Amino acid sequence: MHSSTQRLRFYLSPCLCGALLTLSNWGCSPAPTDTQPPETIDPKPDFEVVEASIHKIQQALRRGTTSCRQVVSAYLERINHYDKTSGLNAITVLNPNALARADEIDRSLSEGHTLGSLFCAPLLIKDNFDTHDLPTTGGSIAMMDNLPPDDAFMVQKLRQADAIVIAKTNMAEWAFSARQTVSSSYGTTANAYALDRVPAGSSGGTASGTAASFGVAGMGTDTGNSIRGPASHLALFGIRATIGLTSRDGIIPLVFDRDVAGPLTRIVTDAAMIFNVIAGFDAADPLTQAGKGKREPDYTLFLNKNALQGKRIGVLRALVNTSDADPEIVSLFENALHDLVAEGAELVDPFQIRNFQVHLEGDYFCPRFRYDMHNYLAALGPEAPISDVNDVLKTGQYSPYIKDRLEYFAGYPLDTPPSQWQTPCPPYLEHPGRKAYLTDVLASMDAVKIDAIVYPTWTNPPAHLAKAREEYKGDNSQLIAPATGMPAVTVPMGFSHGTLPAGLQILARPYAEGLLFSLAYAYEQATRHRHPPARFPPLKTPVAEAR
Repeated sequence: MHSSTQRLRFYLSPCLCGALLTLSNWGCSPAPTDTQPPETIDPKPDFEVVEASIHKIQQALRRGTTSCRQVVSAYLERINHYDKTSGLNAITVLNPNALARADEIDRSLSEGHTLGSLFCAPLLIKDNFDTHDLPTTGGSIAMMDNLPPDDAFMVQKLRQADAIVIAKTNMAEWAFSARQTVSSSYGTTANAYALDRVPAGSSGGTASGTAASFGVAGMGTDTGNSIRGPASHLALFGIRATIGLTSRDGIIPLVFDRDVAGPLTRIVTDAAMIFNVIAGFDAADPLTQAGKGKREPDYTLFLNKNALQGKRIGVLRALVNTSDADPEIVSLFENALHDLVAEGAELVDPFQIRNFQVHLEGDYFCPRFRYDMHNYLAALGPEAPISDVNDVLKTGQYSPYIKDRLEYFAGYPLDTPPSQWQTPCPPYLEHPGRKAYLTDVLASMDAVKIDAIVYPTWTNPPAHLAKAREEYKGDNSQLIAPATGMPAVTVPMGFSHGTLPAGLQILARPYAEGLLFSLAYAYEQATRHRHPPARFPPLKTPVAEAR
């Protein structure tokens, strides 16, 4: 363990309420001052950071109208002012070195040094990404003392591009829930647009924090829904890349051959800039061998507001007109189709996937969580807080809502590769069911010559926090991309019931991320649906000094 007692004052949330093993009350709220960074915060910059883009920040820095320290200070002030007092609870720990890193960037700028493409971009990082200088709990109280020996591959790449890790964000415990963001390590995260609603899961902390402008953008993970679902519920853009195009090394796994990591952003351009940095081969992630050489040189070159012209788009009605779909979201989707046509797209409506129902009912999920966690914990070395995720069942270190899932995974082997189980679980690239599903989707697209498929990301609004299980329905993100390995994005398509965000999902062929960025950008520019949550306006008072 590399942390000191002094540093842990800024790491540990008082939501633990004293005893780390007392798990009866997940709702306790830390005092706002306990998340203050250990340095004086400077006055806010001359421009407003709410809804600021990476380009806007960098432009102001180059013009000398603000400093990186002032930018980072402004985001830290918003976190300290809003996060715990509002009940949002998106942030787990602040980075005590964020302001020092900002000072380094300011010095480099003043001295004329060349900086990385993400210089002074304050990023929120989900609590399952390894960070050598901040704890990584995966949402579990059993991992509170986990200070990894190094950064996850993506975090390393982001820092090399001169982005700043400003804070870590809350997540669903062990990433088990697509419905809600509740952890035993840090409590419950609410939806920034409606504090009595869920932000979905499991990247809800990143989504709500990004929506509330606690950072310029954030990083999440998606096993089935967990980037696109929270992005949809928070009026953000989110991308789940093709399996094999991006690395998962150094990320606490759920199902390694389904897990994907990537950005959640307020605008498509910021996501393309971040994707340029994080995409590509990593020798530590064997699945990226399949994607070697398939990334584009620059995804921002695909950002063309006229990109929808001449594109053929399939409308997957099977995921639209369902029996429990919310009429207001269906109406938003119909409006989105109208907008796509207005921008020059040609619709194939309805579009049908061959053998779709057969694949939806297929047994394509591998329950390899315990095995994947064994590999992750082993990589931490002798300082790993636990040696087997089944230990938490013995100690009771978990939220009650995940007990059934822990018990489900507990019966599978610890250190035997899934392909060698008594009932083998083939890896993604060799799985006959998943290969057949991908083949059928691609053949169906080819048959009618379409470029992409669209459907609502969710056909229902965010559930109430108190009814997260009962009101969980309409999650379309689970149904195609995770099993097939295809890439998909979600982009804001409006608000239902007045204030509740909804997202349009776009699915494309493997490694067609450039196309997805272009279509989402063109739609975003034509519609401009996003607006910030009313509960988190710009701050009017000067920044207070850290105490």
